[in-house]
Order: sequence, then C-alpha cells, then structure tokens
Amino acid sequence: MAGAAHKMKVLSLYKQMLRASQNFDAYNYRMYALRRIRDAFRDNKALTDSASIENELSNAKKTLEIIKRQTIVGQLYQAPDKLVIEK
Repeated sequence: MAGAAHKMKVLSLYKQMLRASQNFDAYNYRMYALRRIRDAFRDNKALTDSASIENELSNAKKTLEIIKRQTIVGQLYQAPDKLVIEK
C-alpha cells in the first residue's frame, strides 16, 4: 500500500512541477525547467527505499516552490520581445 501512496504523491508532484514551469515567460527558462524536471524524475524512477523516496519528494517540493517564486519574479521583469522560436 505504501508504494501506491508514494506513486500518487510522485505523479501529483510531477504534474504540478510541469504546470508551474509552463508559467515561465522566457522560452529558455521554460525549456530548461521542463528538461530538468523530466531528467530528475527519470533518474529517480528506480528508487525503492521509502526513506530515499521521501527525501527526493521533499527536495522536489522545495524545487516546486522555487519554480513558483521564479515565475513570479520573471513576470515582474519581462523581456520586450519574444524569441523567434516562440513566434
């Protein structure tokens, strides 16, 4: 049962992080955040120890808060034009 609970927490946190990273106005920051999130979750996919899973969940929650904070700061200082790749 603990495995299913961890799986639901991890999936929920993964989705929250992906959604939050979509709020970056700058294309490069957005793509970097998406890449880092996917890579981190892929690297930790094979964890089985409950303590290490909880540790990684805690780190991911901190990272989610950082992403949310940085998107707000990024919206305060927007670039004047979008990149060519974004148009």
